[in-house]
Amino acid sequence: MLKTPELAMPKSKKVTTVCNSKREVWTDYEEAKAYFLELMMSSDGEEHERAECVYIQLLHGLEECSDENE
Repeated sequence: MLKTPELAMPKSKKVTTVCNSKREVWTDYEEAKAYFLELMMSSDGEEHERAECVYIQLLHGLEECSDENE
């Protein structure tokens, strides 16, 4: 049986992010999470909120993460 952390990990290491209308395809999920965590921690205001939105989606294991309202 799988442990909880294994279930929470994305099946693919590839992830697409859209932040501030900039679309990026990452081949390393952990690298994307680290980038958005640092961006979130080093910014404030609207930029912080955009990075936080993408980072939270990354934490949930989504393969496509965006700061845009759909």
